[in-house]
Amino acid sequence: MKTLTALFTAAALALGANAAFAKDVQPDEVVKLVNAKTIKSLDELKAAAVAKHPGSTVTDSELEDEYGRYIYKVELRDTQNVEWDVALDAKTGEVLKDERDN
Repeated sequence: MKTLTALFTAAALALGANAAFAKDVQPDEVVKLVNAKTIKSLDELKAAAVAKHPGSTVTDSELEDEYGRYIYKVELRDTQNVEWDVALDAKTGEVLKDERDN
C-alpha cells in the first residue's frame, strides 16, 4: 500500500512540475517576439488553426513558453458546434496537436 501511495505521489509531483514550466506570454512580449521574427504573427497562427477546421470560430487563444519553445494554443468551435484544441509551434506554424475537446 505504501508503494502505491508513493507512486501516486511521484506521478502527481511530476505532472505538477511539468505544468509549472509552461508560462503565458504577456501581450507586450508577444509584440516584441513578432517584430523580431521570433514567432509568426498571431493572425497567421490563427489562420493556420482555422484551416484545420474550415468555417470554425476561434473561441480562445494563448501563447505559452514551454521549455523555451513558443506554443500557440487555439480553441475552436466548428460549424457543427464541436470544440477543438489546436496547438501550433509559434515559430514555424507547424500543427503539434489537433484534438476534439471533450
